[in-house]
Amino acid sequence: MKREIKAVFKVLKEYSIITLGLLIYVLGWTIFLIPSNLIGGGVTGFGSIIQYATGGVIKVGYTYFVVNVALLIAALFTLGKSFGTKTVYAIIVVSIGLNVFQTIIPETITQVLAIDNGKLMSTIMGGIMAGAGIGMCMSQGGSTGGTDIIALIVNKYRGVSPGRMILTIDLFIIMSSLLIPSYTPAGELVPFVTKITNIVYGLMLTVVCSTVLDLYISGAKQSVQVFIISKKSDEIADMIANDVHRGVTVLTGEGWYTKSQVRVLMVLTLKSDLNLMLRLIKIIDPDAFVSVGSVSGVYGKGFDSIKSKSADKKELAERKDQSL
Repeated sequence: MKREIKAVFKVLKEYSIITLGLLIYVLGWTIFLIPSNLIGGGVTGFGSIIQYATGGVIKVGYTYFVVNVALLIAALFTLGKSFGTKTVYAIIVVSIGLNVFQTIIPETITQVLAIDNGKLMSTIMGGIMAGAGIGMCMSQGGSTGGTDIIALIVNKYRGVSPGRMILTIDLFIIMSSLLIPSYTPAGELVPFVTKITNIVYGLMLTVVCSTVLDLYISGAKQSVQVFIISKKSDEIADMIANDVHRGVTVLTGEGWYTKSQVRVLMVLTLKSDLNLMLRLIKIIDPDAFVSVGSVSGVYGKGFDSIKSKSADKKELAERKDQSL
């Protein structure tokens, strides 16, 4: 029963964070980017190009939904049903949000926050909000769809940074806007020179978005190494294994001053779990000695996996043959 309650709370936590990320993502586009007639990468960027080309007849949300359905089918076969469930939820929410928020947000808000501050500020703010929103979704095993799905598929097999992969794909989408006519919300045709300027802003938007995404993902996955010395090491080890769900390695040491034997607990965990672990340690033994250090990489069960290319495997096989 206790496990079932924990599982329910875990799912609620994941979907709450995903929903908040989706809201931030949608607001970034509907408040800052679309009112300023800016373009971006991904399916949302492609949808914005279609909306500008049709004078607002085909809104971003419709294009976003149709394209993502096709990409989602591919994701289900590579990233699993759990990813698919969360992303179906994200695609529906974003598709509705991109259309609805354009109509319910007062023009005075977009005028004051975006248009009056210029396209540069709108690009920066929109990029930060879009990157943070995508990062929050990815950290919980979901995605806002589109190039995010492609990035996660490639990252699973090749270990390429999601932000870098999205950046590469988005360049082609942004440049394609030169070939499609664009109209302002007032119905005026955007001059070709202005479209070139918008492409520059679009490239800046993509860089800001991908940078914020990578910072969020790397921060969420950052690992730490913890050494614990305590007279209640058994209780602390049981707590870490049962409550934090992390492995514990027991090392034997000797205090140089006291010349007495001590047990040192070594734990590798995510930085996001550190505060909880420290609070629980303090409850068990307020006098425990704890040392925390950042590590550049942790590979194994519960952390990142070592990805090796076929060329690396071939080289290793050749070395074995030479040693025989």
